[in-house]
Amino acid sequence: MANHKSALKRARQSEVRRTINKTNKTRVKSAVKAIRTAIEENQKDKAVEAFPSVVSVIGKMASKGTFHKKAAARKVSRLARMINKTAAQG
Repeated sequence: MANHKSALKRARQSEVRRTINKTNKTRVKSAVKAIRTAIEENQKDKAVEAFPSVVSVIGKMASKGTFHKKAAARKVSRLARMINKTAAQG
């Protein structure tokens, strides 16, 4: 465990940050899962409807530093490709 005052404070800050990041990552995972299940169940309309809100959630998490900017862009791109692929099929 940390001994210096600054190290103790840093440990507290890291713990708070970890819990916030964990919550944010869970939000993103849940949102992405909603789209993926809609795609698997061939509910194209539901997936297209949910896409803007998922992009918004991912963008917010990237701006807060939970995800890297390019990792967030990659997630959005892959979701968009999945949705477009199902739209082309049906």
